[in-house]
Amino acid sequence: MEWRIGLEAYEVMAVHGFYDEEHESPQPFVVTLWATLSSKERIERLEDTLNYADLQTAVDRVLLNAPEPIRLMEEMAQLIIDLLSPNPALASMSVRIEKPQAPLPHPGGLPVIEVLWQRS
Repeated sequence: MEWRIGLEAYEVMAVHGFYDEEHESPQPFVVTLWATLSSKERIERLEDTLNYADLQTAVDRVLLNAPEPIRLMEEMAQLIIDLLSPNPALASMSVRIEKPQAPLPHPGGLPVIEVLWQRS
């Protein structure tokens, strides 16, 4: 068996972005996290897994409690991984961040980054 824990399409309004004008008013960021656990056995205790609340709390800490605006979504994803990766139950994690209102040259498309982290 392979256990995966997820938080999909969690929308947070925050003031991040490369351009200074993006720091003036909140815009939506949509975060999806999927974590693969190291255990292949039956999981019967919360201590042996990754709590869904921990996923949401990590996103909140990075996007809502950052001391200053984060310029790149890649950095956001890395900060989320930094918060969750110390959990020994975690074998790998994917972080996807969408920015539906990102400034683009013309309408269309969904800006997104995704990273896959694996314990070495």
